[in-house]
Parts: sequence; C-alpha cells; structure tokens
Amino acid sequence: MEKVVQNVNYEDFGAIGDGETDDMEAICAAHDYANTHGLPVKTKPDATYYIGAKALTAVIETDVDWSTTRFTIDDTVVDNNKLPCFHVRSVHKPVELKIPALTRDQQQLDLSLEENCYVIVTNANVKKFIRFGLNQDNGTNQTDCFIVNKDGSIVSPIDWDYEEITKVEAWPIDNSVLKISGGIFTTIANRGESKYDYYGRGIDITRSNTVIDGVVHYIAGEVGHGSPYRGFLNAMRCAYVTIQNSFVSGHKIYTTIGSAGEPVSMGSYDVHANSVIDFKLINCRMNNITDRTRWGVVASNFCKNIRVENCVISRLDAHMGVSGTYTIKDSYIGWQGVKAIGRGLLTLDNVISYGHSLVEFRNDYGSTWEGDVIIRDSKWIPYNGDARTSVFAVRNNGMHDFGYTCYMPQNVEIINLHIDDSNVPGDDEGFYLFSNPSDDQSQDTVKPYPYVSSKKVICRNITSQSGKQLKICRNPMPFAETELIITE
Repeated sequence: MEKVVQNVNYEDFGAIGDGETDDMEAICAAHDYANTHGLPVKTKPDATYYIGAKALTAVIETDVDWSTTRFTIDDTVVDNNKLPCFHVRSVHKPVELKIPALTRDQQQLDLSLEENCYVIVTNANVKKFIRFGLNQDNGTNQTDCFIVNKDGSIVSPIDWDYEEITKVEAWPIDNSVLKISGGIFTTIANRGESKYDYYGRGIDITRSNTVIDGVVHYIAGEVGHGSPYRGFLNAMRCAYVTIQNSFVSGHKIYTTIGSAGEPVSMGSYDVHANSVIDFKLINCRMNNITDRTRWGVVASNFCKNIRVENCVISRLDAHMGVSGTYTIKDSYIGWQGVKAIGRGLLTLDNVISYGHSLVEFRNDYGSTWEGDVIIRDSKWIPYNGDARTSVFAVRNNGMHDFGYTCYMPQNVEIINLHIDDSNVPGDDEGFYLFSNPSDDQSQDTVKPYPYVSSKKVICRNITSQSGKQLKICRNPMPFAETELIITE
C-alpha cells in the first residue's frame, strides 16, 4: 500500500538540521512540494537549520508548524540582502481591474467581481508625504489600498481624490486562513556599511488572511557598524494579517548622513506593515523596551486599521499614514513611544507609555491627524525627565508643503490619565497638553500651508505625580478657537 503523506518535512528533501550545513535548498524544495500537493509543513522540534548566503526564497502557500525548531539566518555575507528567506503568498493570481478615478471616501464602484479583492491604486503624477527635515525628500506617489467586495462595495476609506489612476493592482482574497506556528529564529547581524541599504532576510507576507502565531526572533553578532533592517516580519499589500503570541527584538542603532547632509539615526525594524488593511499585533513581546541604544520595533506605511493589543514593545510608528482606526489597548510602549500620521480615530486604552510624549504626530510629515483621539485609563512616564515634554508632540510652522492639508487632532478626549513626572526636574513649570506647533508667535506671518487647529479638547481626571496642573501649550495662540474643557 502506498504511504499517505500527511505532513512535509525538510529532511525528506535533504536537510541535515545540524545548525552548520546550509539547508536552504532543501527547505525551498520541501515547500515547493507542499505547495504543489496542498500539504502542510511540519518540522523536527529539535532541529537547527542554517540559512547562509544563497539568494533563495522558500515560498509558503500551506500551513506551517515550526514548533520549537530553530533557524540561524547568517547575514554576515549574503548574495542578495533584499531577498526574503520565506515568502507567504497567495495561490491566486492578480485580476485585471480598471478604475479610472476615485473620490475620497467613495463607497461603491460600478463593477462586479468573482471574489472579494484587495486593491491598491497609484497616481504617479501626484506626490504626498513630501518629507521635511534631515531625511527630506520629494514625496511618494499618491497611493491607496482598500477592499472591493464582489458587489463593488468598498471596504476601508479612500484617503484621497484621484483625478487619474496610473496603476491598479487587484488580488483575490483567500477565504481560508493560512497559519504559521512556532519557529525560533536567530539573525546573525550584517556587518555592512552604515548607510540606507535595508536588509530584508526575514519572512514576507503578501497573502490576505494570514496568522503568524508564536514566532520568536533574536538578533546576535551586532558590531559597531551595520546596515538597517526593514523588518523580520514584513506584511505587504494584503489584508487581514495577524501576528500573535510572538517575540521580537530591537536592532542596534547606527547613524549615517541623511539627505540634508547631517547625521541621522537609521530606523531598523523587526515588524513592518506596508499597505495592509486590518493589521493586528496581539500578545507580542520584546525585552528592554526602554533601552535607548536600540531602535523601536514596529513601523507601518499606508495602512488601514491597525490594532495592537496586550503587547510589550518599544515603539509603534504609523510612518506615512494610517487611516480608519489605530487602536492600542492593554499594552506597554517603550522609549520611542507612539508615533502617528493619518486620519480617523486613534485610541489608547489602558496603555503605559515611556515615550518622550504620549503621542508624537510626526513633524517630518506635518504632524497631521485629521480625526479624533481618545485616551482612556492610561499612564505616561516620560523616559528622560525632559522638562519640555508634552502629552502630544506637534510641530508645523505652516511653511512647508507636505502634499496635503495638515491638521492637529480635531477632537481630543482624555479620561483618567496619570503622568508620572517624578523624574522631571522639580523646578519645572509644569506639563503641557501640546508642544509648541511653531517657533513663530506672530499673527502677522503669512503661512502658505496653515496648520489647522484642534476643534475641541476634553480632559477629565488628568493627574501627575508632582501635583502640577495641565496647561494647554507654551504658545496658546494656535488654540484660540479651540473649545477646551478640563475637569477633575
């Protein structure tokens, strides 16, 4: 009787698993077989697989159980530092979709589809996120991602008006959930030149409906120089991705010369989401969230709906925008804090943060949050005792074109926030709700790109360790028209 294969393992394809022999060819062959036959992969719990310099990617289209299996990814010498070691992808091929134009918050398209699709559109003739500061640039192409249901209805907000669309990509959404479980990975860090040459030798995810459960990632062998990492877990251009019960690591901070000709610290991440709809981090952990020698672990761009729950991580950064909802609940956030750009509803619920500010609205992208902020039952412990810290960090003097109108959070509600300012100098004058948006305190200066002030701010039961009272801002002029309600 022919043997029935229920799981695919790496040893059947030549893997040794001794931690020294490069097993990447066998790993790729095993996943190719599993994909062809629709079989899950299950590895030996006590094996250690070494992944060396070869430019190879194992494509994953079926469930994987890595259990307590260990992997060593050696980045000291590589043939291609951009190529992921693993790529979780859909079995579906893209479908042709014609969308000539879009309007902001449009909810329906005049079309019908065989499957619900993830869609990403681009207008290469319009630039957004025209960055300001030490990493200044000329902006990025106007981009939106969203879900189109079979009946043409649009899920998730359209952020911009599109008079024309130069590129459309549409991918059918897998109905089943693909699950990757376990795996203990150690990256031996690269020793490259300290410049913006991002390494990506991790796990890329481009399949909608994917769950990463229980992955552990360590970093070893860092020296005094190196190139940054775009992320070990990289979700891109898909929807419904959850990373849960996982352990991640912060990378050592290296500096380089930025585009403005001045030294800058390079961002180096362990989790990255780019153009993802409904991205979740649930019960994820890391060590040493206040270690200022290591960069914060999580970054995102162009996402719709991010949820972080029951996590302990050093930083969350919605870099070039998040829209819809951005929710952080029952979590500890470390020294780099919460950073955000975008629109919609930002919620911090039972959060303990050690950031310079409780929330930093990134000034290199105009400190814009076109929407509301709710903070409930949280605690802020300023990490460095800086007397000039504020609950919200904003900075925009109205003189730079970011490619869009910039807004302070329009409606703010803070209920039960305690500020542990015990490490702030005792002679400090107190703390502020907002940092000073601009050095210019003159009403006569013409601002070609005005920064739109908040409409309403409600603060209830904001307390501090020192007993000092909350003030609106060192420069209250931008808040002259803001409705401000502060109660005990």
